Amino acid sequence: MKINIPKGFLFSVAEAAIKRGGRKDLALIVSEAESVVSGLFTTNTVKAAPVLVDMKRIKSSRGRAIIINSGNANACTGTQGMKDAEEMTDIVAKTLNINKRSVYICSTGVIGTPMPMDRIRPCIPNLAHTLSHKGLDLVAEAIMTTDTFKKVSSRVIDICGSRVTIAGIAKGAGMICPDMATMLGFILTDANISKESLDRALRYAVRHSFNSITIDGDRSTNDTVLAFANAMAKNDLIKTNSHAYNIFAQALSEVCFELASMIVKDGEGATKFITVHLKNARNESEAKRAALSIANSMLVKTALYGNDANWGRIMAALGYSGIALKPNRIDISINGIMVASCGLATGSDIEAQRSMQQSREIQLLVDLKVGRASSKILTCDLTEGYVKVNAEYRT
Repeated sequence: MKINIPKGFLFSVAEAAIKRGGRKDLALIVSEAESVVSGLFTTNTVKAAPVLVDMKRIKSSRGRAIIINSGNANACTGTQGMKDAEEMTDIVAKTLNINKRSVYICSTGVIGTPMPMDRIRPCIPNLAHTLSHKGLDLVAEAIMTTDTFKKVSSRVIDICGSRVTIAGIAKGAGMICPDMATMLGFILTDANISKESLDRALRYAVRHSFNSITIDGDRSTNDTVLAFANAMAKNDLIKTNSHAYNIFAQALSEVCFELASMIVKDGEGATKFITVHLKNARNESEAKRAALSIANSMLVKTALYGNDANWGRIMAALGYSGIALKPNRIDISINGIMVASCGLATGSDIEAQRSMQQSREIQLLVDLKVGRASSKILTCDLTEGYVKVNAEYRT
């Protein structure tokens, strides 16, 4: 896949041996021009130090740089953790001669372990001195933890005759649940766009991507999505409720959806990529709640891992979702094969099982027939591999 890089962004990576040596685990993204910044953060009450720093700085709606590390979450590290996060941004700011409040920070990795600042400090100036217009894919690799592949996506669009580029990277493979998933996501664009428009487009894109995926129902202390727009494409200002806004928002949504899909496909130990499509619920809220109930059910996920068309587990998950149901109206299909009609078996379980055995991708369609609202959630199966990865995470 060709990755298009927006104008005016620079990248660098370094090895600080934060968790262990032998890989790049520190990264820097810098915009040559001041950027409009939008962001969304974890809803977990326990928030990592970098999240708290960023939530304060984003109030200015402006930014120039992001320093990112993997291997250590800098969460549950107390006052020292806050000092370490701020020191990392201070070093970046001094080296680049920019305002420290324009530097954001993100961390991912083990919770509760102090940052190894003795190894990080000397690496940051090197990051600043080795910045290049190339290397977004290297940053995507440096921010990985249990990920097995880097996650990068981009789009090029035309805004009133100007070429505008949107590029995104993300990390995440476990502790994935909406609002938000355990992930870091960085969206970079050279678009000239108003803060209001960027905020609105990002919220919509995240709602239908990063907030519509689940791997294990856990959500992290560090979840962050940051979007930087530096206006270097020199297009006319994109304003909300304009044709240009619709084009931009659609491209941003596509980038975020691709990244979210990659996260699910890289789910820890996963062998199946599953789309849960819930339709004809009373309202969107109930549709999403029911779809998540199915997607987060360990019994459903293990059945899908075993290629077992056990639609009874799906019915049970619907029953405890807390939404309005008429069980005698519900249809359930697996890969287009209806296994339950009006709440009763169709006798097609064996056919559905064969279909599941032949494909890594599984489509679950549930029709409630009580309204007109729908929702789609992306998820994966639950395997022995997930247990192994997480049992050995700190060793």
